[in-house]
Amino acid sequence: MHVPDGFINAPVSAAAGVVAAGAVAVSLRGARRELDERAAPLAGLVAAFIFAVQMLNFPVAAGTSGHLLGGALAAILVGPYTGVLCIAVVLLMQGILFADGGLTALGVNITVMGVVTVVIAYALFRGLVLVLPRTRRSVTVASFVAALVSVPAAAAAFTLVYAIGGTTDVPIGKVLTAMVGVHTLIGIGEAVITMLTVGAVVAVRPDLVYGARGLTTPLKLRVDGELVDAAPAAAPAPAGSPKKVWIGGLITALLLAGFVSFYASADPDGLEKVAADQGIDKNVEEHAAAGSPLADYGVKDVDDARLSGGLAGVIGVGATLAVGTGAFWVVRRRKAAEAEAGAEARSGTRV
Repeated sequence: MHVPDGFINAPVSAAAGVVAAGAVAVSLRGARRELDERAAPLAGLVAAFIFAVQMLNFPVAAGTSGHLLGGALAAILVGPYTGVLCIAVVLLMQGILFADGGLTALGVNITVMGVVTVVIAYALFRGLVLVLPRTRRSVTVASFVAALVSVPAAAAAFTLVYAIGGTTDVPIGKVLTAMVGVHTLIGIGEAVITMLTVGAVVAVRPDLVYGARGLTTPLKLRVDGELVDAAPAAAPAPAGSPKKVWIGGLITALLLAGFVSFYASADPDGLEKVAADQGIDKNVEEHAAAGSPLADYGVKDVDDARLSGGLAGVIGVGATLAVGTGAFWVVRRRKAAEAEAGAEARSGTRV
């Protein structure tokens, strides 16, 4: 659902840019509370993993494909504020390096693919976790539903933006119906990917999943030969470094982007298909980074398509990981510096 340049007029693109900048600023402050010793090492990896999975377009209907948006996945794994930052990093790298998603439309993309998906998904996820039994299975079920709903919600948000600032005169009702319809199908794929990923991490290290913190497991007692629930007790958090999870996640991301992506569907994604069918792509503009050596997810002057796409994917994962990790490290350091300053101030007050 990467919106290209030319779909949305300049004033609305600028307004969306202001909204996106504000959301990123708020998220930078909120992420300081989320990026503790468990989440901080994984946040950059989550961004890189989402970049890799977004390369895997899957077929959803005749001549149409879809790909992960990732807002729900990021929010559940590392927190909603950090989740917005993860998606923003992915979209920035895709726009600058790979000419995917317009640069003037970056604010629209961050707002629609990042802010809307994260807010809708995490609000629904938290609501479901509160009413469902406090088990690991409930976390995976809630992640499925949250991810499923977030995609058509983002499609509806794009339609609203287009209704305000679209550059072509088309029936908005038809655009809304087409966008929500095809992205509901895409949402099923998003939900499956999110559920499987969250479930895999919860199975081995539930303490690393932001949305699973505080998870309790009922203690079973045998009474007259039958197992009954005793008073719930906090599930023990596995100790140790997240190094194994980090290495496993990185290897998976590299394999997906460097190898599996070659087999992704070549059909246009949901937005591209609707744009062509409804005529909202008449004023699309050439991407400002069209001359990038990595444009269209291939390495310039590498003739072998498999090798070119694989190298581009690996470079993208590495670049996203480096930029994301660097950004989250700075946020984490800022939090540590503020905590240290606060401790010194309290110490001085006592003296």
